[in-house]
Order: sequence, then structure tokens, then C-alpha cells
Amino acid sequence: MPKNKFLSLNFILVFMVSCLVSIGLMAVYSATHIAVQSSAYYFSRQLTVAIIGLILMFTLAFIPFRYIQRSSYLFYGLSILLLIFVLIFGSRGFGAERWLTIGSLKLQPSEFCKLATIMAVAAYLSKSDVDINRFKHFLAVIGLIIVPFVLIARQPDLGTSLVFLAIILPLLYWSGLNLFYLFVIITPLFTLVLSFNFYAFLIWMIVVFIILILSRQKPIILISVFLLHIFVGLITPILWGQLKPYQQQRILTFANPEADPQGAGYQIIQSKVAIGSGGIWGKGFLEGTQTQLRFLPAQHTDFIFSVIGEEWGFSGVLVVMLLFALLLLYLIYLASLVRSKFASLVIVGIATVLFFHIVVNIGMTIGLAPVTGLPLPFISYGGSFLLSMFLMMGIIMNFSMNRYSHSV
Repeated sequence: MPKNKFLSLNFILVFMVSCLVSIGLMAVYSATHIAVQSSAYYFSRQLTVAIIGLILMFTLAFIPFRYIQRSSYLFYGLSILLLIFVLIFGSRGFGAERWLTIGSLKLQPSEFCKLATIMAVAAYLSKSDVDINRFKHFLAVIGLIIVPFVLIARQPDLGTSLVFLAIILPLLYWSGLNLFYLFVIITPLFTLVLSFNFYAFLIWMIVVFIILILSRQKPIILISVFLLHIFVGLITPILWGQLKPYQQQRILTFANPEADPQGAGYQIIQSKVAIGSGGIWGKGFLEGTQTQLRFLPAQHTDFIFSVIGEEWGFSGVLVVMLLFALLLLYLIYLASLVRSKFASLVIVGIATVLFFHIVVNIGMTIGLAPVTGLPLPFISYGGSFLLSMFLMMGIIMNFSMNRYSHSV
């Protein structure tokens, strides 16, 4: 590392993050400057959080490398405790208890729990005596992820809870999980979807049975996995019934938004109209009709990508997606570059969270994914979410600066 530590900062990462945050600030201003509050209310709040986040990111970059891994379980325990507090004392928003209110400060612990969970799982998997292909270690990792998943799903916040399920597969794959265990994790998702049709479910069970026989695992393991699929198929209708009515409606609306154009399908339809009307070059900054006339609900949060599509057109959308693609590819490059297994796993986990948010958010604005309420990284309005993004980038900058360290 250079004697001047400032020169060792990852300026490539700083540049990409700064570009995305700047685009986000412009989009937030455009989406909210004609609002009930002061014309700069949302913009000034987002700008303040961005400045705090940048300071936090650079501060984390210079924390001694060994302290980060040592604090992983403490950070995880604190985040779980805050999630429990949310269920007991949390304030409501959109039918869910998601925030802890401390004076004028509103905190959404689930956003910070994403990083805490990734760090805890990475700390466990990086132990020298842990073998992810041993069943007890496999179950321990699943347990670390399932606990926050359940607590967040109980708020209820289904969209955020699904992020925790998304990080399971990449982290386990990166830590060396064998193909059979990957099969055990992935296939129940197909069972969940296909169980809504009896014949599709029956054919799928035959396929699963054949694959299990060919895998030549121990009989007790084969029977257990097959019974797991039967259990998933039987419990799916029960799980569907446990969803809140608005959650069921979001899924049904995703399949056919035109069936309820004035109700649940309104958001998706208006979003597609806004993006489509932008053309190649867009209508111009502050010139989007869907945005400025406020036809688009949640246009500064969940549907901010629609604002960019309308005002900056295909060219603006392409720039944003290119920045995201470069950021994700660069994170994977860093994950393969660092020598610490803990650092590598944390970077992969963070890249997975970003990828899931990007795909789901953009997908729902163009009608390719259900409306889940997941914001777009660095761009959507939201203090807790933006701060959590800067925390993640600060951790990655620290690992990048200490890429040649083997352990913490």
C-alpha cells in the first residue's frame, strides 16, 4: 500500500458510485420538485444523506482490516435485535411495520441487516474448520440467513425478505458447495411455481426423482430431498393464503396488469407508458409529462427508473444500465482478486444484493417482474437504503485497499 493511504483508494469504484448517485439526485429532484412540501424537500434530504454516506464510505475504507471481520457477528446480532424491535415498536407505512422512529429520525433496520447477514455468513464460511459440503455447516449458513428473512417477512416486507434468499446460492457456490447441494437449493423454487398446476407438478416430480436416482446419494438423503419437494408442493396453497391481499394482488397484476387498469395494474401501465414515451433521447430534464403531472405513483422511490426513461430516453437508460453492469463486473473482479476468503465472500454477497435490486426494480417498471417495492441502488429516494449502499461500498473499498492481506 502506498505511504499516502489516500492514493490507495479505489477511485474506479468512487467514480461509478458518484455517477449513479448524481443521476439519482437529478431524478429525485425531477420527480419531486412539484410536491406538497418545499420544492427542494426530497432533493435536499437525499443530498444530505448522500454527503453523510460519502463521509461514511471513506471512513470505513480506512478502518483497520482485521476489525471488520471481528465485528461481523456483533453487527449481525445488533441488526437482528433491531428487527425484533421493529416488530414490537415499529412505525407503520403502507400497511407494514418497517421503521424505528427516534425523534425525527426514521430508521429501516432491514436495509442494514442485508450487509450484516452477508458479513456473518462470510465470517462463518471463512473459518478454517468449516466445510460447506458438510450438512451441519450447510444448515448453519441457512440458519443465519433464514432468521432475518422470517423477521422481515413478518413486518410484512416480502420484497426485502426475498433479498436474503437471493444471497444464499451465490455465497454457497463461491464457498465451494457441490452440485448436488446446489440442486437441493434451486429445485424447490421450481416446485413452488409448478405446484399450482397438478400435471406440471406431477411431471416435475418424475424429473426430480430420476435426477435423484442418478445422483447416487445415500438413500436417506434421496428420500429426504424427495419428501422436501412433496412438502413444498403441499404447503404452497397454504403459503399463498398467508400472503396479504395486496401481495396476492401484486402477483396477479404482474401476470395481467390490463385486467385492473384503474387499480392494481395502474402503476405498471403508467410506468410502461412513461418509459415508452421517452423515445431515443427523452423529453428532457423536468419535461416528462407522466412525471411532472404526477401520473406515476411512487415515482421518486420504486418507479424512479421510469422517470429516467421518460426524461432521458433510451440513451439515458442505457447509460444507467451500463454503469450498473460495469459496477457488478468490477465487484466480481475484486472478489476474485482479494486474497482473504472473508473479503471475497462479502464482495460476492454485496454484488448479489445489488444485482437482485437492479433486476427486480427495472423488471417491475417494464412489467417483467411483480411490484415488490425494492428500490433502485444509489438512485431511488430513501435514507436508510442509500446509507446501506454507501456502507457496502465503504467495506468493499477497505477490502480493495487491503487486497493482498490473507486474513483479518
